[in-house]
Order: sequence, then C-alpha cells, then structure tokens
Amino acid sequence: MKEMSPEAAETTAIRALAWLAGNEDLWPVFLGATGASAEDMATGLGAAAQDPAFLASVLDFITLDDASVIAFCDAEALPYEAPMRARAALPGAEQVHWT
Repeated sequence: MKEMSPEAAETTAIRALAWLAGNEDLWPVFLGATGASAEDMATGLGAAAQDPAFLASVLDFITLDDASVIAFCDAEALPYEAPMRARAALPGAEQVHWT
C-alpha cells in the first residue's frame, strides 16, 4: 500500500468528518462513540479538525464498517483504500508487536 503524507491524511480525515456530520444516521452514533455532543462539535469543530488524534478517531470510526468506507469513498470520489491509507499516516497507527 502506497504511503500517504500526514497532510494528505489530515485532509482525507477532515473530508470524512464533514461527510459524517452530514450523515443523519452515522453522526449521532459517532457522537455517542466519542462522548461529544452536537453542541461540542458545533463550537469546537475547528479545533477538533486540527487535532491529528481526533482526526485519526474519525477514520477509525469510518473504517469499522465496510459500508461506511464505501459510502464515504463513493461520496468523495476516493479509492476505497484511502481511509486506511490516511489512518496509517496519522498518530497511533503504529504496529504493535507483542513478541
């Protein structure tokens, strides 16, 4: 899999966040998973969109379900591997080796 730059990964994650915010079915689920409220996101969305760890959580959420990956990528005209490539370029994606 070709590596994505951190800047491109953040852009992909911001697009994913915007897509989630416009999805009436997934947005409340995402808010519930993060513990954020709609009001928190409305007032702090700009700050959240600049936090690589938060952006990584957006991609983690989307990549939990193939249907979400497909819907997001189709809506944004991205290849289906884009969310995983972006996630790999953001903090916290390092491989853990237990041996």
